[in-house]
Amino acid sequence: MLDLAIIGGGPAGLTAGLYATRGGLKNVVMFEKGFPGGQITSSSEIENYPGVANIMSGMDLMASWPEQCMRFGLKHNMAEVSRVSKREDGIFEIALLGGEKTEAKSVIICTGSSPKRANFEGENEFFGKGISTCATCDGFFYRNKEVVALGGGDSALEEALYLSHICSKVYLVHRRDSFRASPVTVEKVKNNPKIELILNSTVKQVYGDASGLNGIILLDKDKKERDLAVTGVFVFVGMNVNNSILRQDDGSFLCETNEAGNVIVNLKMHTSVSGLFAAGDIRIDSSKQVVCAAGDGATAGIEALEYVNH
Repeated sequence: MLDLAIIGGGPAGLTAGLYATRGGLKNVVMFEKGFPGGQITSSSEIENYPGVANIMSGMDLMASWPEQCMRFGLKHNMAEVSRVSKREDGIFEIALLGGEKTEAKSVIICTGSSPKRANFEGENEFFGKGISTCATCDGFFYRNKEVVALGGGDSALEEALYLSHICSKVYLVHRRDSFRASPVTVEKVKNNPKIELILNSTVKQVYGDASGLNGIILLDKDKKERDLAVTGVFVFVGMNVNNSILRQDDGSFLCETNEAGNVIVNLKMHTSVSGLFAAGDIRIDSSKQVVCAAGDGATAGIEALEYVNH
């Protein structure tokens, strides 16, 4: 039986394993079907991780993490988890694709979330080459340039406001004539002279070359095209919370979640189920930054250590 099962191999999962094993747990396994590193490995440039002065790719940033985090005994199982459940005797069952099951005394869920794609032509081709889902991560690279922000919720409007402090102009494109965001945020956007609203419009396609994105073509409600020569498009159309492994036979989740499906935790990463912890982008109020996910993982790893020992 495992002392601790960690589901997910991004910054949160790796750091949880480091702190749990360094703290003394001997039988800790991280379940990650691919190479550890997480969503950040798809980013082309990282320059805001503390202590790393040089700009590098997400892949390069994460390259040394697995070796360091496994130094004290963390094991990596390249298997995909299909479900986590808890028996009446307090032991967790980790079901793997293929039917195999593993028992664990404690579990940390670090499966994160995935930005939704808007599904327009060229989106996948230029993702990471002009198309981004993180203004905090990539906005600086478009300083004093014009960009497009796509979406109509709180995240889209807040990120448009953030980009307006960096970019010369932000075109905020939304498919409807009204926003889902809070009225206060909407008012701030409307009063910002650097933000131009393009409503009742959708993206037909983006285009570019080997160097990256060169522009975007929009369609209004009358199917009239508008071509914007921008090199950056930020897509904020929501997140998919990777919480399917918590779904039980009756359709409920193993622990409490909010309406969006994020796991509800306290400041110590405890869920509503004793011995079950959540860290990183899957939890409520996550800032979706590598350094914050690592901090979550450290906290969860320490708490799992305390739970198993006591």
